[in-house]
Amino acid sequence: KGRDFHIRILLPVDLQLKNARIECSWRLKKILHGYRHILKQRLHSCPDLVSFMVELKTVLEIALKNTQDLHIPRPPEYYSCLIRDLEMLGWNRVAFVDTGLTTVKLKAEDSSGRQHPITLKLKAKYPTEPPDCLVDFPVPFAVSWMPQNSLIDIYNQFLAALELLKEFWDALDEIDEKTWVLEPENPTRSATTRRIAIGNNVSVNIEVDPHHPNMLPECYFLGADHEVNPLRTKLNNNMHSWDPKMSLLQNLRELLEIDFPSRAVLEKSDFAKDCGICYAYRLDGSTPDQVCDDPRCGQPFHQACLYEWLQGLPTSRQSFNVIFGECPYCNK
Repeated sequence: KGRDFHIRILLPVDLQLKNARIECSWRLKKILHGYRHILKQRLHSCPDLVSFMVELKTVLEIALKNTQDLHIPRPPEYYSCLIRDLEMLGWNRVAFVDTGLTTVKLKAEDSSGRQHPITLKLKAKYPTEPPDCLVDFPVPFAVSWMPQNSLIDIYNQFLAALELLKEFWDALDEIDEKTWVLEPENPTRSATTRRIAIGNNVSVNIEVDPHHPNMLPECYFLGADHEVNPLRTKLNNNMHSWDPKMSLLQNLRELLEIDFPSRAVLEKSDFAKDCGICYAYRLDGSTPDQVCDDPRCGQPFHQACLYEWLQGLPTSRQSFNVIFGECPYCNK
């Protein structure tokens, strides 16, 4: 039905879905009022959060069909005030307005020329109450609002917030442009991590702080031990020479004493090998991140594939949550 509902699922300490609590707006609570027993039953029977969300969507769609329309007509002052605000803001900054004039999407450009959208969900008491603002940011975006404020005030706060994140996006844009990013494939503006290819089945996962993008990020190396250990040593030995005045990528090059594979020279297939068990590169969104430690083998595997394979071997042994066994390729 094209309706948006915000819910919050609170998991207990043991992370058991069956003991979870659901919080939602009064409007959604009213719609789901007669379906509580079904939701409880679904929470008990669903194996994970994703399958519960699919079930919830189905229940919600049935509930919406059986509910009278909850759309409350808004007072004329709401529309006149909103149109006046949009006129003052300028229609060139408006990307979308829905037919009910309850959702407005605005567009803005930061000083580096990047386009950013902001979606405003307006409440019936606008402008007494501020709209909900949805942005693609790595940090929370809180609007400071007074009843006499208008959309221009939100827009100006949005522009100011964009400039505070400029250095963060500059750093990640350089990485996306000049290196091979294995994950995420299509990063959003809110994504703070990048898994960057270093060589054949060797990569580094970095977590960048949006508030301090030019400081040393958290680095986690993936690959065979004989490839990864020298990189860890270089990072630890050269950490003191990190220079906040240089770009994030340049600092990583200097510290690790490497040149990252360039998009201009290499294809992704040159260093992104398929899993040796399922023969696919991507499996449920993950890429092969377990590599055989034998220098002559170095075959990568998905963690899930390798775990399932090793579980099926009588020679494998398990200690707590770690499983030990032979490589499916070289038997080491």
